[in-house]
Amino acid sequence: MARTVAIVPHTHWDREWYSPFQTFRLRLVDLLDELLPRLEADPSYAHFLLDGQMAVVDDYLAVQPEAEDTMRRLAASGRLAMGPWYILMDEFLVSAETIVRDLQLGLERAAAFGGAMEVGYLPDMFGHVAQMPQILRQGGFEHAVVWRGVPEEIDRTGFWWEAPDGSTVRAEYLPLGYGNGASLPDDAKDLIRRVAAFEDEVGHMLLDGILWMNGTDHQVPQPWLGRVVAEANEIQDDYHLVVMPLADYVCRAPTEGLPRWKGELRSGARTPVLMGVASNRVDVKQAAARVERALEDRTEPLCALFLPAERWPEALLREAWLQVIRNAAHDSICACSVDDTVDAVLHRFNEARHIADGLAARALDMVAAVMAHEGPTLVNSTQRERAGVVELIVPGSGPIPGAQLLSERASDVWEMTVTGSDLAGLLTQIRSQQFDDTTYINAVDVEPGEDGVDITLHADYRLRDHVLVEEVKAEVAALASERPDQPFRIRMVQPPHRKVVARAGPVPAYGWARWEPAELDVEPVRAVGDHGLANGLVTVEVDPADGTFAVDGLTGFDRLVDDGDVGDTYNWSPPEHQTVVDAPEAVAVEVLESGPVRGRLRVRRTYRWPHRIVFSERARSGERVVEVTTTIELRAGEEVVRVTTALDNTCEDHRLRTWLPLPAPATASRAECAFAVVERGLEHEGGPTEKPLPTYPSRRFVQAGGLTVLHEGLLEYELVHPDGPAAEVGEATHLALTLLRATAMLSRVEMTMRPLPAGPPLPTRGSQVLGPHELRWAVHVARDGATAPDPYALVDDVFLPLDVVRAAGLGTAPERGSMLSVEGAEVSALRRRPGGLEVRVFNPTDEAATVRIEGRRGWLVDLRDRPLEPFEGSFELGPWAFATARLTDT
Repeated sequence: MARTVAIVPHTHWDREWYSPFQTFRLRLVDLLDELLPRLEADPSYAHFLLDGQMAVVDDYLAVQPEAEDTMRRLAASGRLAMGPWYILMDEFLVSAETIVRDLQLGLERAAAFGGAMEVGYLPDMFGHVAQMPQILRQGGFEHAVVWRGVPEEIDRTGFWWEAPDGSTVRAEYLPLGYGNGASLPDDAKDLIRRVAAFEDEVGHMLLDGILWMNGTDHQVPQPWLGRVVAEANEIQDDYHLVVMPLADYVCRAPTEGLPRWKGELRSGARTPVLMGVASNRVDVKQAAARVERALEDRTEPLCALFLPAERWPEALLREAWLQVIRNAAHDSICACSVDDTVDAVLHRFNEARHIADGLAARALDMVAAVMAHEGPTLVNSTQRERAGVVELIVPGSGPIPGAQLLSERASDVWEMTVTGSDLAGLLTQIRSQQFDDTTYINAVDVEPGEDGVDITLHADYRLRDHVLVEEVKAEVAALASERPDQPFRIRMVQPPHRKVVARAGPVPAYGWARWEPAELDVEPVRAVGDHGLANGLVTVEVDPADGTFAVDGLTGFDRLVDDGDVGDTYNWSPPEHQTVVDAPEAVAVEVLESGPVRGRLRVRRTYRWPHRIVFSERARSGERVVEVTTTIELRAGEEVVRVTTALDNTCEDHRLRTWLPLPAPATASRAECAFAVVERGLEHEGGPTEKPLPTYPSRRFVQAGGLTVLHEGLLEYELVHPDGPAAEVGEATHLALTLLRATAMLSRVEMTMRPLPAGPPLPTRGSQVLGPHELRWAVHVARDGATAPDPYALVDDVFLPLDVVRAAGLGTAPERGSMLSVEGAEVSALRRRPGGLEVRVFNPTDEAATVRIEGRRGWLVDLRDRPLEPFEGSFELGPWAFATARLTDT
């Protein structure tokens, strides 16, 4: 019986990569300008897959809008497959919510063309997160198509892929990738020989037919497809070749006797997973972390809860999310691209963050406007009631109970006298009410007299009232022109104020609380000798010999280890002659703040690092003196130690990591990824095209051996041992967190860790990450078998401070309140949808949970907004499950 060869014509369209977006879009327009007429004119060219992402469609129609009807017609007839994603994202380097919004936007856009392809198409992601089967099932998909990350244990082209919660999809595995049928020959005999060679190579894995993916990166359609397929069927009986949609093939593929895999797919057994993308271009990873946090944890909750429903900023939030989703493309967020592309990625992140911050400020203004009391008010945009340390500017002078004075400005009186003729030049310099960072003009008195004009500027540390600056300037200018020789006596008065840091709260979940001075209810921070801090919960001491610090006696935190990197943006790879620098030449330690609310130590370490790698010698060469400034912060009432590492990177071709000791030896780590915490061992499965390297990504935190590490965009970590690879020693004693990795090339060949190229060998100056960097991370140490803390709560406390607004006392809201209560699971999203609020929650544990949303009712819906079941007040959530609750407006 002839074996079916299912031919799926397609193109894999990297929106931006080794060329910037607009360059690739020119090629996209050419491709579709040729393809669409061909599909209409040639029935033998039966089908084409637009790479599973709707961005391809939108990018084309932005240039050729008149083609939309043609695309709708072809999609409706089944000739053109679109979606389900908006962009083919990287799964490990973006948040779970970004993945969900990507899928939902793709489904929404595809619906306008008749619907999305019913396959979870994942052709070139650099590995796959454990929860992807659950995401796909909640999106209505039963099938996935994957390439990278599939382990050696999977020995068939189809397998059952199971998420931690038990959700399962059938995965079609592409053992040779999405281009096994690329560049189809126009000769039928050559085509049959190609198919037979493929069968010889992977025949032991085949279940039934052969999936022949006729396309590759940016490949244009091959016009002879229909003819050569017909001729090939005529000249032989071993194979039956048919052009068909991908969905038709996978839906008919065998399901009996398939192997099963549970969890993430990160193996390099047959195909590189290119794990080094987690550590290149740290500026991109930091920007992603900041904007996702801003949108998900601050802006959307604040706007949903505190703005009237009719003022929900749908259009602006959609624009911000569009930029984030576009950046989620694997070549974009992975920064394995030319500098122009990465510059565009950073610009889009900045635009999204500006939108998010601006909208959050508007929501906070609304909070201030509705309060009945006057004065500082704390706002908590998270699901937990929590206290925190905040900085405030308070009127008056002198100490404040329970607060730490940072600076004080006495009552100011500033005077000058100019003639009317000289005043014109001074007026041109006044453009707004802001005089400097802590001086705002809130009122202006102009008093003409017989002997001159008196002008009094009433200032304060904040903007209280709006002054029509141009009208005041016009009034004064008219007086100056009338009295060119008379004196104009200008006087600015400002009452005293203080900048303080205070421990505040607790503030209700999704709520607010008035701030009033109060004595500390926890033990204060104090200095310990010349190099330490303590707060009754944690003691931190810096070793002046090497600049490392100890936490409760556990020494060796923040040992900086710098080594060479002859790799590229995809993989770290050591030079043949490696040089490692792990000790500074000089160390200086000083106490910046000694409490009682906040303590800070500054550690300056001077290193002599090699300048760059001389590739002809395969060794590091030259030297640069680099100063690394580490700020260690301890706060009253907190067990976590905050760290900021700052440096001006002047060296090339290197990797900088901080080694952190584990309270207890470990054989596994637990790291955050989408909707889950994933446990990983000491080993990584490699293969002939990528050597095993157990560096792994974590979204915001990783735990091992009693240590919790929290970070902002420092995604790569490794469990290590000073005596050699941890897997060989049998345990890890340290966790190495990558701070930055500098490399000169988009891709290289003949690397130690990866012998084959992953992209074109183009120089990328930006990937050397030269210049200033400020890297934020934190540690929590659980000693003597103590229970590790909730890392989700810790990461909010460290990177999502309480907001402070100043209420004017013009509203009716009480001094303390909460807009919503969500307990029992972690909140991934809180936003407004038509008809009410939407809350997405997930359970990152192996025990069932009850989610309680006090006083609210509604429906659980899937990711296509289809109702599943009603709830009132609470609902059950299984282990490792996530759910979307649509609340009914009351």
